[in-house]
Amino acid sequence: LSWKKILYVNENAGGCDLILDPVNPRIIYASTWRVRRTPYSLESGGQGSDLWKSTDSGDTWTKVTENNGMPSGPIGIIGVSLSAANHKKIYALVEAKEGGLFVSEDAGENWNRVNNDRSLRQRAWYYTRIYSDPVDEDILYVLNVGFHKSKDGGNSFERIGTPHGDHHDLWIDPFNSEVMIIGDDGGAQVSKNGGTTWSTMMNQPTAQFYRVTTDDHFPYRIYGAQQDNSTVRIASQSFGYGGISEEDWESTAGGESGWIAPDPDNNEIVYGGSYGGYLVRVNHATGEIRRVDIWPDNPMGWGADSIDQRFQWNFPIMFSRHDNNTLYAASNYLFKTMNEGQSWEKISPDLTRDDKSKMEPSGGPITKDNT
Repeated sequence: LSWKKILYVNENAGGCDLILDPVNPRIIYASTWRVRRTPYSLESGGQGSDLWKSTDSGDTWTKVTENNGMPSGPIGIIGVSLSAANHKKIYALVEAKEGGLFVSEDAGENWNRVNNDRSLRQRAWYYTRIYSDPVDEDILYVLNVGFHKSKDGGNSFERIGTPHGDHHDLWIDPFNSEVMIIGDDGGAQVSKNGGTTWSTMMNQPTAQFYRVTTDDHFPYRIYGAQQDNSTVRIASQSFGYGGISEEDWESTAGGESGWIAPDPDNNEIVYGGSYGGYLVRVNHATGEIRRVDIWPDNPMGWGADSIDQRFQWNFPIMFSRHDNNTLYAASNYLFKTMNEGQSWEKISPDLTRDDKSKMEPSGGPITKDNT
């Protein structure tokens, strides 16, 4: 196989979305996107982020984002879609200061913003996916944290229930648009009635574990935090028939990104963390759940330069190997507790470089993203 480059903008931008006209496949719409992500920053948008159209299978291209009705720059990520029911009606979900959902009735020559709802474009760099119904030109779907459906050409949307959140991909049967497959952070699910009901997500090995630990229970239990799902502890051996099953799983302390630390003297007590410094103590024997955060402030929405304690996405939590009563946790400082998290003692200086130039609010130049 060989490949030919047919669209190049600059060294900082790449292809993002691509659709072919179902009536004339020589007509192509493509979006390009400038994005940069480092351990300390995220930038979505700028020179190179545009929507393009070709009428000759990609030999030549025209910039659609300069056409009448499109928002002024800077432009970020763009999702684009059209329906086989009307190939001249184009939908574009545009990240921009005056962005939103735009519709063209004349194959991209002129545009009109029909919706500026922020829920359709929150965390634009992570989502911005739009899909048209192949049978009805006025039905379209926007994927984000929620799953949004419009029946009036994008003027209004309703949120459709799905088995999981964080939706990233959708396939619609071109001959029966009631049949759909959605891809989200829980796996894939199928609907045969236009999204009214969905198949289960509990039949796919999609768990993504950051790390695991164990306790000294018999049989020993395995603990782990699942990305975008719960923390769990799982029996290493089942006493039932057929091996380890869902009955051998149970939720435990913490959240999706956290370290988990079972108490070495009582493995029914478990400490678990999550992003932002969240730290919780769970007593499985009594059902008690208690917050034992080192720092009580919620850092969401703040740049690192404005936060007293800078906790990493998955900050470490562990018991001392020398003293079972000592639990350690770390932000940019190391802390310890000897009373089950009722109080914490700072035992180190700032362990980072404390470089303020790397701690400014993240995101931009359009959408801030301080998570």
